[in-house]
Amino acid sequence: MQSRDAVIAKRVDDGSPDTDEIAALAEAAGHEVVARVTQTRPEDSSLQFGRGKAEELAETVAETDASLVVFDNDLTPTQTVELAELCPDGTTVVDRHRLVLDIFEEQVGSKRAELQVERATLEWNLPRIRESTQEQAMNKFTESGTRYYDVLDRIDELDRKLADFGDDAEARRERRREEGFEFVALAGYTNAGKSTLLHRLADDLDFEDREVDHADLDATAEIEDRLFKTLDTTTRRATVEGRRTLVTDTVGFVGDLPHDLVASFHGTLSETETADCVVLVADAGDPPTELRRKLETSFDLLEAAEGEVVVALNKTDLLSADECAEREAVAAEVAAESAVELSADPVPVSASEGRNLDALRERIAGALSDRRTVELALPNDDDAMSVVSWLYDRAEVSDVTYAGGEVRVEFAAKGPVVERAKSRASALEPNSSEGR
Repeated sequence: MQSRDAVIAKRVDDGSPDTDEIAALAEAAGHEVVARVTQTRPEDSSLQFGRGKAEELAETVAETDASLVVFDNDLTPTQTVELAELCPDGTTVVDRHRLVLDIFEEQVGSKRAELQVERATLEWNLPRIRESTQEQAMNKFTESGTRYYDVLDRIDELDRKLADFGDDAEARRERRREEGFEFVALAGYTNAGKSTLLHRLADDLDFEDREVDHADLDATAEIEDRLFKTLDTTTRRATVEGRRTLVTDTVGFVGDLPHDLVASFHGTLSETETADCVVLVADAGDPPTELRRKLETSFDLLEAAEGEVVVALNKTDLLSADECAEREAVAAEVAAESAVELSADPVPVSASEGRNLDALRERIAGALSDRRTVELALPNDDDAMSVVSWLYDRAEVSDVTYAGGEVRVEFAAKGPVVERAKSRASALEPNSSEGR
């Protein structure tokens, strides 16, 4: 969506409407907020606002010459169409859901993410296209095709393409596990410091200390304080307590992101479900009530995670000792109430200053505990040396001894690597043995 002058709108059942966050989202999408219209009252089924307030909104749009209305409320197809008809010709009406899609569209970097955004946008548009199309006209042109049916066909086509991407991703994960890698996913809200933490953990990224406080750091070491950085994931190799891992910085959670929208990006967010360990990065600088709300939402989104979840309370350098202890207590309490499999207590860290990261690495390694220690006996020849070299690339080799015509190698690795190593060893010497 091109940059436009926008009027922000929000209705609440009671209390005072807060439009700061939706305004920030609109600005993140490149729009200029020129006015805000709010109301406190029950929802109107046709216009979201009451009739009088909706007419005031339309007048505000005309007076400011705005071409976009952004509602912080979720709008039904009827409300979207009715509000657009009430406003001056050419006015586009969107809700928070659609605005987030527009932001994602600007940030996509991979083909899969591009297709996911397109599909989610078409699904949002579809009932609104139907609402704005007269049923009689739809029936008349059903055979020759209408925009509505074109959109349905495109969604089907996108589903087929995304299914292929899902298969490819699973195949890549399986190959990497066979190569001895374990998977760690960094999850959490945008700007909690996930990308900065990735730079601290990764083997191949240098952390740059800049004169910018606690902004996220993306894969190219650029620091920028934004609500959204990218829809795509960034993956880097990291050695954690001697373990070969792939650490993925996943797309950040967003406040009040609709669950069906989260489902639309399942392929991107599924990194948290299949990871051997999920590090949930939380902003300890948030007030306790806000921290509690975000943690509760995060745990809900991580219910399908297969691996253990480690909670990292980031930005603790901003807090006093008492404030840090208060945040730790909140995180522990929320964690105890969740259905997620957690790895002990939250870990207070500061990614920007490198504080307590060794403790976090230990906690991650503890969550990656499913390894076996194995000893293989091989003939002392070139083929055996090839197996030993292969193990150094995929496992933690603790000892190699040479005695006469035999080589004994002791190593620790995940199940798939152990089985591959035993298979290769058996092809050379059937009397290989598993130690402990």
